[in-house]
Amino acid sequence: QVQLVESGGGSVEAGGSLRLSCAASTSSYLYFMAWFRQAPGKEREGIAAFRAVNRQEYYADSVKGRFTISQDNAKDTLYLQMNTLKPDDTAMYYCAADSVGSAISQPLAGAEYEYWGQGTQVTVSS
Repeated sequence: QVQLVESGGGSVEAGGSLRLSCAASTSSYLYFMAWFRQAPGKEREGIAAFRAVNRQEYYADSVKGRFTISQDNAKDTLYLQMNTLKPDDTAMYYCAADSVGSAISQPLAGAEYEYWGQGTQVTVSS
């Protein structure tokens, strides 16, 4: 079983920064971990993913160049550094993980992930 707990959300003005964390409690190897977000009235969006075996990063165009995904060496905490935040970044942010590497063909597609956290709210004011 995998438990994911997000933290680090909050309110910030446009142009500001936040760093989200996702702590994973598991004895399983997590092949992929990712960040998704969902704003009210919008579909869930995959914004960043991390493939642990080769530390490859994946980004949605909407956040590329502004957000950075990383994982600590113990592989139990995933981070999302968010810079130059915009009001459009306002959403609930979720951490996701998968323990079956072959199950992930599209790292930013939410349907392929097994485990999800409860989310942390990010609000960006103009």
